[in-house]
Amino acid sequence: MGGIDNQKKFVLDWMDNHAKELSDWHQVIWHFAEPAFREYKSSAWYVEKLRAEGFEVEAGSGGMPTAFMAMWRNGAGPTVATYVEYDAVPGNCQAATTRQEPRKGLSKYAPGHTDPHSALGMSALGGALAVKAAMERFGIAGTLKIFGEPAEKVRASKPIHAAKGYYDDLDAAVSFHPAYMLPMVNTTIWDTHCGVGYNYIYTFTCDAPQDWIASDKYSPIPQNHLAARAPGANDALIHFYTLNESLRRSMLPFTGLWSFNEAILTAGQATADNLTPQISQIDYMLRTDSIEQAEIISNVMDNNAEAAAKATFCKWKKTWVAKSRPGLANHAMAQATYDNLILVGAPRWDETAISVAQEIQRNLGLAPMEKPFLPATERLTSPQECERLMRKQMPEWQRYLTSDDYPDYTWHCPTVRLIVARPMLSAPQGYTYPDWVANALGGIPATIDPMIQSAGKTIGATLLDLFTRVDVLEAAKVEFEERTGGGVGGSKWMAPLLPKDFKVPHQYRWPEYVTTARGEEWTIPYRDDE
Repeated sequence: MGGIDNQKKFVLDWMDNHAKELSDWHQVIWHFAEPAFREYKSSAWYVEKLRAEGFEVEAGSGGMPTAFMAMWRNGAGPTVATYVEYDAVPGNCQAATTRQEPRKGLSKYAPGHTDPHSALGMSALGGALAVKAAMERFGIAGTLKIFGEPAEKVRASKPIHAAKGYYDDLDAAVSFHPAYMLPMVNTTIWDTHCGVGYNYIYTFTCDAPQDWIASDKYSPIPQNHLAARAPGANDALIHFYTLNESLRRSMLPFTGLWSFNEAILTAGQATADNLTPQISQIDYMLRTDSIEQAEIISNVMDNNAEAAAKATFCKWKKTWVAKSRPGLANHAMAQATYDNLILVGAPRWDETAISVAQEIQRNLGLAPMEKPFLPATERLTSPQECERLMRKQMPEWQRYLTSDDYPDYTWHCPTVRLIVARPMLSAPQGYTYPDWVANALGGIPATIDPMIQSAGKTIGATLLDLFTRVDVLEAAKVEFEERTGGGVGGSKWMAPLLPKDFKVPHQYRWPEYVTTARGEEWTIPYRDDE
């Protein structure tokens, strides 16, 4: 630690001294594994923990039942933020073991942490609590905010918080994500931030099926089992889905690297009978390089919905879930944070972690490697070099890649995007690991804790710099003013895409755990034998 000042050493030591607590806390959130908009236990855990740490906490911030905003003041000074996430992904239920198996008592279709957001949140919490302790010890002035951001997998919370003014008073923000693709490992993002994300639900209803065809003169009973029935909502959804696949095939090769993915929320009826399916719902997540692309694709999908509804005697409506902006770069923040990552160092996997990785390889029928982790996970990549390598994979004209909703912070204050390696295994030539391997490594303490420590220390050190180094914060602010043409509301500034009075679509049938007479269950389905 030669050359490090006492305040920063205190932050890094705090992380070391609380490593066991952070590891144990992470296990709680990882095992909750609650999906988007349904993270009741996870958000409540954070709210309780932060209140116990002396934060003022607004639970349910922005009208989102599982969001929160926590604030701790220590006199007049900058207002700096970071955030935690905690939503899991349906269909990825994996135990923290070295073989493929769901968590005890659940089906493999239940949710699990994939990125993992559980460790994302614990890294940010650790870094924030470390800098809070330093502010108390050394009398550092300022306001520290920690946001609870649910439903990132549908890009929901940050655009909503932004639209409702929660980021308006921030001087700077730190965003962190575990590494999810090469070469973005142990680095900060320079120019190529995440792009536009649109999410919306289409609902098809068949409310008057008796009007589809004139009633049978021999049996005027509306639900006559011998009568023809209206095609109904299931057919509408299927036709709509098929038309959208045609859209994907026709448009994707000509408009750059965009994509959409779908999830059916509701289909038809409880039993198969000669009754018209009355309602169906499908959710689409759209990722594009520009708002113009997103609007064009969204409008074509509206046309497809209209056609599908007419063909099946249905009505349709569209409900917005989220609209997230593309990211705004800030080189000053990226460099300052990367400098702290250099100080902290990349994650290191010890002999215990190596043994876990080797056991996974043996269980997959592979020869265990002496060094089973990808070399890239234990070395740093400068933001400039990462940018150069990323651009080699992209069309020259493209500005953004992939999507996340953190860019909504970037338009309200200077924001950095930190990427730290999660445990990733090297593979024999031509071999691809199944998804469960990464999910398991994200829940095993020996393999995920090194990332939490490296990321948490970097976050804490960067937050400390923003509170104590005028040069760092001022340089970031000057750049933000230049890139937005005058700051928030400036000539090049992009306003939130959602209205201030946006209503959170929490009431829809998002996948969730439920409590019934049979106990706590997962809805699709609970056990493999059902």
